Amino acid sequence: MNGIPSPTWSGFSLGPLTIHAYALCILTGIVVALWLTNKRWIARGGTSDDLWNIAVWTVPAGIIGGRLYHIFSTPAPYFGPGGDPIAALYIWNGGLGIWGAVALGVLVAYFVARYYGIRFLSFIDAAAPGLILAQAIGRWGNWFNQELFGAPTTLPWGLQIDPASPNWPDPSLPPDTLFHPTFLYESVWNVIGAALLIWAGKKFQLKHGQVFYAYICYYTLGRVWIEALRIDTAEHVLGLRLNVWTSILVFALGAVLFIVSRKRYGAGKDIAHTRERVAYDVAVKSHDNPEDFPPYTRGATAPGVREVGFGPQTMSLPIVQEEDVVSDKSFGFYGAVTSTISIVPQVPDKQGDQKR
Repeated sequence: MNGIPSPTWSGFSLGPLTIHAYALCILTGIVVALWLTNKRWIARGGTSDDLWNIAVWTVPAGIIGGRLYHIFSTPAPYFGPGGDPIAALYIWNGGLGIWGAVALGVLVAYFVARYYGIRFLSFIDAAAPGLILAQAIGRWGNWFNQELFGAPTTLPWGLQIDPASPNWPDPSLPPDTLFHPTFLYESVWNVIGAALLIWAGKKFQLKHGQVFYAYICYYTLGRVWIEALRIDTAEHVLGLRLNVWTSILVFALGAVLFIVSRKRYGAGKDIAHTRERVAYDVAVKSHDNPEDFPPYTRGATAPGVREVGFGPQTMSLPIVQEEDVVSDKSFGFYGAVTSTISIVPQVPDKQGDQKR
């Protein structure tokens, strides 16, 4: 028999625990994504602590969101006739919908980034190539589980499936039938996508969420044709699989967001942290005992820092003590402010006009 063989190994036992190959693929993808995101985030001026502060919340949220979307889009095995609701908890058997994983993960990342003074759109731009690379690696879990393959094919790279597998689609099919290896198609598509996102981000100076929006468009463009090849159980709407419709809608959303962002913000480079976080960090570093102060969290104010407002803009600035001497070579910001104040005419008192 020609074609790509499916593995007969799907995990191993470690004492009372069973380590599933599907889980190992997901975990490997997460590790690679964190590694790549960390490199890209530090290049933007962020820190590794920023990444871990977000990851410790978004990774579990992504897994939960992915599982919930899978159950929503494929409810029959769990809540249909003869279904097993408890099996909805068996994540190791496969079934993580990327839409739910990204949606809940991004939502949680937004609130965590806001709390730690991290620019959210800058962060998801840094994370986008790692995210799609994680998906490329995670797809190999479907190969180990012999699941989510495509329709029968005679192509030489067709996938062999064990006829005794519970995922064998039709008892009437010959046992040597090959199927489209959709896991491989998507994996290759996503690896190429990761490289393209990194290249495009540098080439066109994508910023303010534009790399992430490009990721959305690229991934969904591939998911449409790959999803159309699959024959596993799925909900259908107007003759198309639910994930096809989802891909079309998400593509449209990503395209609109990209165009709006590009038109409004143009090209350039993003910074990693908010003004408040930057001011706090500067103040703490200039203190005699910076180690006495905790990392920035939303609303925190370091000793020796006050809020100074200028119209709609507000930023934290170190207080300059009255006894401090500012040299004539250090005009800068404070010189501009004090000079501006000195040339503002005095308001005449009630006795008459100002005489100068």
